[in-house]
Amino acid sequence: MMERIKTEWSPQFSYAIGLLATDGNLSPDGRHIDLTSKDEEQLTNFMKCVGVEAKIGYKTSGFSGKKVPRIQIGDVNFYRFLLGIGLMPNKSKTLSKLLIPDKYFLDFLRGHFDGDGTFYSYWDSRWKNSFMCYTVFLSASKAHIIWLQERLFDILGIKGHVVKSINNPVYNLRYAKQDSLKLLPKLYYDSAISLSRKRLKVERALQLTKV
Repeated sequence: MMERIKTEWSPQFSYAIGLLATDGNLSPDGRHIDLTSKDEEQLTNFMKCVGVEAKIGYKTSGFSGKKVPRIQIGDVNFYRFLLGIGLMPNKSKTLSKLLIPDKYFLDFLRGHFDGDGTFYSYWDSRWKNSFMCYTVFLSASKAHIIWLQERLFDILGIKGHVVKSINNPVYNLRYAKQDSLKLLPKLYYDSAISLSRKRLKVERALQLTKV
């Protein structure tokens, strides 16, 4: 299916790039871009952001063996644009920094988080009224996760820390409660397009931090 996407930076376009940086795949044919997600909402959000319509199909996941929703678009100009900002085929372990304008970095990061991030919170029983929360970004590429860490330090002054378990090939960039409270309201502002289930989880936790 041939589409024509305007490669103009905006909050919505930057969010879509974040989704592609995590759940997207560039075909070696130099034309096609795939986006796969267990959340169909993720795919419809992407299409809204880039102004295209594509049929949602399904493919079998290599990890679970289950069928998961996916879309494919064909756009040579957009494909070349993605190469120009640092995306590439088979990017999982080789992805490094991306050329994202500072103005839109946090919108890009929200897409990145919705694609491959996780958030969790809990009450710490060791301390009275101690509600803990963590924001985590994931990548199989150490260079990419270090780039995210450096950019967030430059923009918000939060450090986080990178961890990788022995049996897990994925790097985790983790932000604890105080850094998360600086970051999350910047990601999930009122008009920001996002994955609703993650936004709800984050907003509920932010409310509890005010108790």
